[in-house]
Amino acid sequence: MGHAYTPGLKVTDKILLTKKRILPLKGEVIVNKGDRVKPDDVVARTMLPGTVEPMNVANILGIPPEDIEDAMLKKHGDDVEEGELIALSKSFFIFKSKCFAKIGGKIESISHVTGQVLLRGDPIPVTVKAYIEGEVVDVYENEGVAVSSWGSFVQGIFGIGGETHGAIKVVVPDNKTVLTENEINADCKGMVIVGGSLVTSDAIKKAASVGATGIVVGGFDDKDLREFLGYDIGVAITGSEEIGITLIVTEGFGQINMAQKTFDLLKSKEGQLACINGATQIRAGVIRPELIIPFGGDVHAKIEAADYREQGLNIGTPVRVIRHPYFGQLGKVTNLPPQLTELESGSRARILEVEFDDGIKAIVPRANVEMLES
Repeated sequence: MGHAYTPGLKVTDKILLTKKRILPLKGEVIVNKGDRVKPDDVVARTMLPGTVEPMNVANILGIPPEDIEDAMLKKHGDDVEEGELIALSKSFFIFKSKCFAKIGGKIESISHVTGQVLLRGDPIPVTVKAYIEGEVVDVYENEGVAVSSWGSFVQGIFGIGGETHGAIKVVVPDNKTVLTENEINADCKGMVIVGGSLVTSDAIKKAASVGATGIVVGGFDDKDLREFLGYDIGVAITGSEEIGITLIVTEGFGQINMAQKTFDLLKSKEGQLACINGATQIRAGVIRPELIIPFGGDVHAKIEAADYREQGLNIGTPVRVIRHPYFGQLGKVTNLPPQLTELESGSRARILEVEFDDGIKAIVPRANVEMLES
């Protein structure tokens, strides 16, 4: 019998990870296969075309478009600097009309039909960094590389902020404690801070002000998120926010204890390098925020690891409930009745029995849980 797709999050102490580091357009790869790289090492670089600035030179000079070639002091392909004189109207009067470049760059085109001159800004350098510490296992000519490393891996529910890294620093005694500004001080500079059940907006602001690189916590209030960002998050991908810090929420919105297993894993890795990325996308092509703790090992060693999502739910599978009234609670599957069961709403669906960490058992529709990979 087939089973419904069940979403899941990975929380594992050891996994072989490979990250592709690809340029937005073709450029130059500056590392070789087999090289060891660190998170801040540049592995590829390119130049993005500069912005285009149209200027209606004929209108500025007050001349017919067909006379623009005679008025131009700069020709097609010439370099120009911002504020440089590029065109001058010929006149029998003492005062002549002048046109100055709005931006620095090159003259890309001159039109005697419209009187427009297009200025192309200076190219914008773009670099791609390794993101994780590991070994370059593949090189894609003119495009980028793949970097592999063994490491511990934690996926979150939601995040903001981009790629960064720092040593792990646990600042709360347990997974139930709220992370406030009182737990954050100058010692958190350059660190990935681990909290408990919730982080306040004041704590995030203080963490950013002292130079912490990231925060990992169980829950976050959506009102605090709006207060911190200054706007509502839409359905588009996050990760490009320029907020000075990356936030990863492991359980959900509201005050939700970080899973004990996740907290224990991060506590055991305190002081070690963590590479994090808050990028999140909840539409098709789901992207999860992540925390990677790379460590040494032969990245060419092959392991057999079946996809746990393809295995489906089984007795003993750890799950998290993602719907009311048990939202956010963790437990293990204790029974999987095969028949359809009528729900309170009157609809019929397959259900499961779950035993929560506090020993309480409940009947939950299978669609209302996500699997947790150990």
